[in-house]
Amino acid sequence: MDDTDLPTQGHRLLFVLMPLLTDLGAAGYHAGVRLAAPFVPKARAWVDGRKGLWARLEARRDALQGGLWMHCASVGEFEQGRPVLEAIKRERPELPVLLTFFSPSGFEARKDFPLATHVDYLPADTAANARRFMDLVRPSTVLWVKYEFWYHHLHAVKKAGVPAYLVSAILRPGQPFFRWYGGAWRNMLAAFTHLFVQDEPSRALLSGIGVTNVTVTGDTRFDRVMDIVGEASAHAGDLEIAAAFRSHNPTLLLGSTWPKDEELILAAYAKLNRKPKVIIAPHELHEDQLLRIEARFPKPLVRWSELTGTTATNIRATLGQETTGTLLVDRMGLLARLYAHGDVAYVGGGFSDGIHSLLEAAAWGRPVIFGPNHRKFAEAQGLIEAGAGFEVRNMEDLVALLDRLFADRTELKRASEAAARFVKERTGATNIIAKTCLGSMKP
Repeated sequence: MDDTDLPTQGHRLLFVLMPLLTDLGAAGYHAGVRLAAPFVPKARAWVDGRKGLWARLEARRDALQGGLWMHCASVGEFEQGRPVLEAIKRERPELPVLLTFFSPSGFEARKDFPLATHVDYLPADTAANARRFMDLVRPSTVLWVKYEFWYHHLHAVKKAGVPAYLVSAILRPGQPFFRWYGGAWRNMLAAFTHLFVQDEPSRALLSGIGVTNVTVTGDTRFDRVMDIVGEASAHAGDLEIAAAFRSHNPTLLLGSTWPKDEELILAAYAKLNRKPKVIIAPHELHEDQLLRIEARFPKPLVRWSELTGTTATNIRATLGQETTGTLLVDRMGLLARLYAHGDVAYVGGGFSDGIHSLLEAAAWGRPVIFGPNHRKFAEAQGLIEAGAGFEVRNMEDLVALLDRLFADRTELKRASEAAARFVKERTGATNIIAKTCLGSMKP
């Protein structure tokens, strides 16, 4: 056999063995998670959450038949699929909806989502589970969001002939779809009736492997964050605490921060020429983390929970009169709207696994600062190019940037307007996707 035949032979072998390899990988993964469960809270939540899964689905069988099945890895992917789901439900309010998650964090955050008939975990990806799941649910339409690719579940969807759509996908050359050994991965793409991708490079990559049922729509998250801004007036009372604390003072809003972010911010804050007020919503609300923030961040410091029930007038008359200080947000679910109450936003994660949502801040017209680990996030580069996003690598970078933004109102206004414009110009993906999905549904 010639060496040039090796990729072809390897591709054929992997294609044939893919179901077996998938099952072995799934079994190994599940075994590892179960072994870790007694020691790792997230692993324990993953295991415990799937207990009773089949009984729950059986109990909802009749209510779910012929509905929409939307699957997401976690909360971030849900927020990308959510605008499409909401648009479909506006047109088809009677349509049953099954919402599934891979991660416990996604399930816990959205287990009570009001538009869903039922919310649960995705069964483990085995051939038997996939067949059983499709027989129970019998969806009329399937939406998967962004990154999720499970071999047996997608094979079952395709075999059932159910229209399936991949939403807000973004693809990169290094992924298995585009490698010589990726035949089985490419086969998974064939399960989708249509793929809606975020950018032209993703479309070009797919075209290069013969996948042409693709439309470049952009990212549905732009629609979602603009919806949040548009709905803000209906929830204004929820954020009176932030507005009263801020009063008329320059304010730095810190969102989804981790300890590495907080160390950098504290070091920079000590050297700022003009020290702003701080509102901080850390990524995790463990008590030890909250206590560390309480001990080290600018005083006076108060927790959000301590002010609940206090009138905005009283907060404004006390904390609002201070020119510095910290409001520690120890409550989940507020951050996307809290960005309205900062002049500049710092979004965490850029010094660990990757930045959190920049668009939530940018939609409010807030310049966004983040750490260097953002290469996989197209919106980060887009905001940088627009003059609305700023990468910092160290304390000196952050000091220079904050001093400039807080000292020069013209610069701050320019960056703020660029952030709002960046988001607004990229809306519209939701309507395209929802229209296509609705067109494939039976009346």
